[in-house]
Amino acid sequence: MGKIVLVTGGARSGKSSFAEKYAAKYGKRIAYVATSQVFDKEMEFRVRLHRQRRPADWDTYEAPFAAHEAVREAAAGYDMILFDCLTVYISNLLCSLEDIEDSGRNYELVKAACEDIVKAVQAGDATLVVVTNEVGDGIVPMNHLAREFRDLSGLANQLLARQAEEVYLVTDGIPIDIKQLEYKL
Repeated sequence: MGKIVLVTGGARSGKSSFAEKYAAKYGKRIAYVATSQVFDKEMEFRVRLHRQRRPADWDTYEAPFAAHEAVREAAAGYDMILFDCLTVYISNLLCSLEDIEDSGRNYELVKAACEDIVKAVQAGDATLVVVTNEVGDGIVPMNHLAREFRDLSGLANQLLARQAEEVYLVTDGIPIDIKQLEYKL
């Protein structure tokens, strides 16, 4: 059964860099599942930085939607899969909806997407390293879409953290294994 490692933290905290080093250290054959879409120069720059850091022998799956299919396919041929990033994936899903107002439907969509990713990796023997953002530490956003994104990102992070064997919080480039520190009631 596949293993899940969750890497979370704030913007520019060093999450992706840590996840890449983790994958390189523990993986032999590595797949990269990229969820971003390039719509502007800033995102183009970010994608270029990520590509430059990755070794040439890592195979990339572009998966802004139906990422579970990319994970399932990669799990069949790779021992390590780096999924970067869950919050961008959630943003893609929410922004693809015609109407964002149905919070119950949005919740079920994100929950099902996370469950599909978990099932896809558990069907194989690969380790899935999932990068995600910790977006709930700020103020409550003023608009519905931003609140939905914040809330559903938190939900997705909790769902994957429960399934993960390891959970790292990265702050200032320093990873801390918070699953190891977990207080259990």
